[in-house]
Amino acid sequence: MDLFGDPAVWLPLVFAGLMGVSILIYVVLDGFDLGVGVLFPFAEDAEKDRMIASIGPFWDANETWLVLAIGLLLVAFPSAHGAILTALYLPVAIMLIGLILRGVAFEFRVKAPLKHKASWNNAFFIGSLMTSLSQGFMLGMYIMGLQYTWATFAFACVTAVFLTVGYSFIGACWLILKTEEKLQLKSVSWAKGGIWGLILGLGAISLASPLVSPRIFEKWFSFPEAILLVPLPIMSALLVGLLWAALRKLPTKDDSWAWFPFVCSIVLFTLSFFGLAYSFYPYVVPEQITIYEAASAPESLFIILVGTVFVLPTIMGYTVLAYTVFRGKATELTYD
Repeated sequence: MDLFGDPAVWLPLVFAGLMGVSILIYVVLDGFDLGVGVLFPFAEDAEKDRMIASIGPFWDANETWLVLAIGLLLVAFPSAHGAILTALYLPVAIMLIGLILRGVAFEFRVKAPLKHKASWNNAFFIGSLMTSLSQGFMLGMYIMGLQYTWATFAFACVTAVFLTVGYSFIGACWLILKTEEKLQLKSVSWAKGGIWGLILGLGAISLASPLVSPRIFEKWFSFPEAILLVPLPIMSALLVGLLWAALRKLPTKDDSWAWFPFVCSIVLFTLSFFGLAYSFYPYVVPEQITIYEAASAPESLFIILVGTVFVLPTIMGYTVLAYTVFRGKATELTYD
């Protein structure tokens, strides 16, 4: 247990990193397929089939990362798991209902009689919207320290809307990559609208985080700590500029650079995540419980780490395999 130093120090840090990576991958991967569902009302019936085909091979695997993140929170930081899920019980329940509704609608929209297809399309949209809004609300409440007041509730509602728009943006970028012709052109238009919601959301979180916590304010604006954070807003602003320039040129005749908006959106989400991680470390429950206070016994964490060494590469492996096998443009949707 002393091979790498004090296990009570490095093991909680390792599990916080693993949980953070799982959340980041989930937000990016399930974010785009939730975004595709949020965009459903703006598409024609034939286009909805192609949109579903673009996420069909991936959405189940994408949600695995959410299960992994919550599982790591439970086994590695049980007291934090209890505090967070107690404070967020209602939005978590809404999210789970939305995920169930999405899964059922995904299957039934094709297998049900034609006259019921529109209802299942609506169910898929509603499930996607419920899930996106609830996740945005949870993010807002987490930033506000899980304290319910009228001000924190209002901020959480704002982040719920902005995260949903952000998901629609990355979903539109995914459709630019995976579709062609009229639907691809529509996706470019959707992305041009969604990028403004993403910018406003990042701005709102950036303004609120240091105001709600003197500790975060000190981290952001004191020297030399502030130097560590400076590259993030600069890189984010540069990426937004590149994204806007790219969207004005897309789609191209030979479909070159169709990948660029999606890759840029992933990098933008990643930068935002690292900004939050830097701000809240070492707390797992903002301003209440640190990762070291919430961590399970080092002996338990070490055993769990051994299992994670096998589980995590397996999840990563089949995720990479799925995206490799089903690369290229989405084709006609069939269930044969």
